[in-house]
Amino acid sequence: MQHWLVKSEPETYAWTDLVQDGRTCWDGVRNYQARNNLQQMQPGDLVLFYHSVSEKAVVGIAQVDKAAYPDPTADDPRWVAVDLVPFRDFKVPVTLEQIKQDRRLQEIALLRQSRLSVMPLKAEEFDVLLALGN
Repeated sequence: MQHWLVKSEPETYAWTDLVQDGRTCWDGVRNYQARNNLQQMQPGDLVLFYHSVSEKAVVGIAQVDKAAYPDPTADDPRWVAVDLVPFRDFKVPVTLEQIKQDRRLQEIALLRQSRLSVMPLKAEEFDVLLALGN
């Protein structure tokens, strides 16, 4: 199993939207590196859901339900989407400030590539964030 982090502006699509919807097509990604990350996602992989811009915090865990397929919002079949389902809320959001201050998270992609919307996480990073949020 691999671990991931996806970012969404809560004003556009929030964690509560995913929980209410029960599943979503994670589409609209138009960055090559993020697309490559989507292509590697497999059903069962766990995905941290990060509210970007206004909140800047990890707020929940989703699970990949369907591996990469052509993005229905794209004209080019090389762009892909995956289906995500909610897995579990974080009891307390883990803020970007907390992440920056934690020595164990200094190499996390969220800090090194802050504009990337879909990124892999090391198992150790995932575990640290999970412990901080629960």
